[in-house]
Amino acid sequence: MSDKIKYEMEFVIRASPNLLYQYMATPSGMSEWFADNVNSRGELYTFIWDGTEEQAKLVNKKSNERIRFRWLEDEEDGEDYYFELRIQVDEITKDVSLIITDYAEDDEVEEGKMFWENQISELKHVIGSV
Repeated sequence: MSDKIKYEMEFVIRASPNLLYQYMATPSGMSEWFADNVNSRGELYTFIWDGTEEQAKLVNKKSNERIRFRWLEDEEDGEDYYFELRIQVDEITKDVSLIITDYAEDDEVEEGKMFWENQISELKHVIGSV
């Protein structure tokens, strides 16, 4: 298996960091934009898309700032790959951005970026930041 490539994307979101964090860090919030359904048991999150389940472990979070998950499949393979959603507020303009960090195989980076663009578009729609 080839090494995955790290990539970052930034999206300006017209919402308070507090509100945005609720959509990033709670199963009910994530169910509204990230996956069809999200369940959690402690640090283990189950994401469901079109009947397919993927599990991830919550590895790090800081309230109103960031949340980081590692797919169980990567963890079982001993990989350090993760995906992170991080809120960044511009000190001068006070613009709120959501920074996505993720990893993908070389030939899947564009597909990964399209996935995030679609999901963040849905998030903006849900919170009225269109």
